[in-house]
Amino acid sequence: MKTNSVIDLINSHRSIRAFTNESVTAEQINLIVEAGRWAPTSHHVQAYSIIVVKDKEKKEQLAELAGNQSYVESCPVFFVIVADYYRLKQASDLHNESIEIKEQEQIIVGAVDAALVAQNMLLAARSLDLGGVMIGGIRNDLKAVAELLELPEYTFPVMGLCIGYPAQNPDQKPRLPQEAVVHYDKYDQTNMKDALDRYDQIMKQYYLERTNGKRADLWTKQMASFLSTPKRPEVEQFLKQQGFLK
Repeated sequence: MKTNSVIDLINSHRSIRAFTNESVTAEQINLIVEAGRWAPTSHHVQAYSIIVVKDKEKKEQLAELAGNQSYVESCPVFFVIVADYYRLKQASDLHNESIEIKEQEQIIVGAVDAALVAQNMLLAARSLDLGGVMIGGIRNDLKAVAELLELPEYTFPVMGLCIGYPAQNPDQKPRLPQEAVVHYDKYDQTNMKDALDRYDQIMKQYYLERTNGKRADLWTKQMASFLSTPKRPEVEQFLKQQGFLK
């Protein structure tokens, strides 16, 4: 089947972490934000907000909070996409209704809404010849990020997004083979081990070429190591402070 420009754009994804000094215009930012606003949303709740950060000092602080990721500071514009039930609380108050957001379902809804917004924004930016990278490290210190951005209760930062003109052209990082992630009518475990073995060899070769033979990581080993320790255990307490969870 013939492809098209949208599919080609999606399938050419690369994370860009180095940017030129060229500015991103206010018009471009507006186009990117508008694309985010038209993302799908659960039950029309639109449980997200977008914080546009151009202030140099704030970007410096966010870069440090995100794990000293220098590209957060160096990118021309940094977005923080926030799960947001604050204005929904205002809507509930207007009609003297309680707001029930302590179930994990509402956290999932807010996070999914925010993720859909972020993906729309990145695709819109790339269609404008810009590049970018998602920043999960924004959750390293949610309390500090919330204070810096003056986030109200009933909100939490989900991810950041660096955007700018690319100053690099990295190779694509291979994805898992289809048979490991795509299933028809049921979850098919039959060929999972073979698919993972094959992917390990693909990633090993990718790292060998990328590092001139200095690195030969296996994806399964990377994931085993990554998932062997708890990640950001303070997130639960922050969410409770913001009015989520029981």
